[in-house]
Amino acid sequence: MMQERLEELGAIREQVRRGPSERATEAQHAKGKLTARERIELLLDEGSFQEVEPLRRHRATGFGLEDRKPYTDGVVTGWGTVEGRTVFVYAHDFRIFGGALGEAHAQKIHKIMDMAIAAGAPLVSLNDGAGARIQEGVVALAGYGGIFQRNTKASGVIPQISVMLGPCAGGAAYSPALTDFVFMVRETSQMFITGPDVVKAVTGEEITHDGLGGADVHAATSGVAHFAYDDEATCLEEVRYLLSLLPQNNRELPPAEESGDSPDRRTDALYDLVPADGNRPYDMRAVIEEIVDDGEMLEVHERWATNIICALARLDGQVVGVVANQPQHLAGVLDIHASEKAARFVQMCDAFNIPIVTLLDVPGFLPGVDQEHGGIIRHGAKLLYAYCNATVPRISLVLRKAYGGAYIVMDSQSIGADLTYAWPTNEIAVMGAEGAAGVIFRREIAAADDPEAVRRQRIKEYRSELMHPYYAAERGLVDDVIDPADTRGVLIGALAMLRAKHADLPRRKHGNPPQ
Repeated sequence: MMQERLEELGAIREQVRRGPSERATEAQHAKGKLTARERIELLLDEGSFQEVEPLRRHRATGFGLEDRKPYTDGVVTGWGTVEGRTVFVYAHDFRIFGGALGEAHAQKIHKIMDMAIAAGAPLVSLNDGAGARIQEGVVALAGYGGIFQRNTKASGVIPQISVMLGPCAGGAAYSPALTDFVFMVRETSQMFITGPDVVKAVTGEEITHDGLGGADVHAATSGVAHFAYDDEATCLEEVRYLLSLLPQNNRELPPAEESGDSPDRRTDALYDLVPADGNRPYDMRAVIEEIVDDGEMLEVHERWATNIICALARLDGQVVGVVANQPQHLAGVLDIHASEKAARFVQMCDAFNIPIVTLLDVPGFLPGVDQEHGGIIRHGAKLLYAYCNATVPRISLVLRKAYGGAYIVMDSQSIGADLTYAWPTNEIAVMGAEGAAGVIFRREIAAADDPEAVRRQRIKEYRSELMHPYYAAERGLVDDVIDPADTRGVLIGALAMLRAKHADLPRRKHGNPPQ
């Protein structure tokens, strides 16, 4: 009797493993997409996946559903390991109901999300679904509500990563938007609230699915996607790499690794990478790569708001978050998108105990009617709020320019940076010498017989008196002026001292950040 039951169980499990049919699997592969289980195998360590509720079936009736009750109900859920550490995962199976969410489908996701929160381990969603299951009506919509509620409950508690591997339309797109990181694959994944047909009907605009919500659109234009890749295998490998840089939860530190890159390595290359002339551009990425371990970093939002860089890297094996102005784009100014990008990154680092290193070379906020009308005041305040609210170790380094409000916002000592350093090429001031002299000595210059000569003289005086490299250090606003070649060693030493930092915010339900 037992043997018969075991044979029956084995047959059912094999049916679950294969999915609905070979034809459905072939159709999935023909679109350039892997199946849910193939994706999980790439994401997790080999043989580590433990499935939850593989035999679950829906109990809906009507519209032909009573005759179609496949196992899993279109979503594979469970846990496994990535580099030996526990990770929870759910993956939509597009072969079953197009991955559409119904009551049973949603309950499986709710359960695995609750388990991830309780266990204090990251949650990865592999999204490939057609939205709510229309045949189940409002019950399906309520299922999404339960997901959103849990996304919010888990926010800042465990890392949440959304991987877009197919369509994600309508309300379903709000779950990825609530998570910490969004990955997309070019040509096969799209996200939008209303599809091309609705857009055309309402506005008359004609656009393709990829043109409306493809990976490149969200990686470069909207900022919805943090990462975009050409194929699923590369995408999932990068998800594994990101997980290796994150703690399991907000009660742990990020995982440290032994580094073969000496903490005392001098960074002499910085002399040539950064021109002393503050008006000459350079690539800040090269500076970061010279400083961090083995030149390796994972840049977040690489193609969106490119005038600022946000990246995860290691210094002496310890994970750090790097925020840096990028002089190669818009001279490294802060604007609406750069402020939003950096603010979210700072909040993520603070939530997951990742120290923040800020590299400044910023001429100010971007002027213009579009910026002012677009709300640069409130958007810039988001970055200010994020830094002021962060309790993790914070170190800032001024490479060249640091002017006006942008200097304050980029983690200056006055808003709580633990340590502030500067290179001898630093210029910290309310504004550049040319602009300052033009304001202070405007009348004198206008009345002079040789206005240009007077202007040059006053610029020279202003720069020598108020913008020399040691002005801020003399007043205690910079802790030390350092040799660029010592940058790596100084940062590593400071971070080691700050590792046990503890800071408490005033007791409150929560803050009310700028919107």
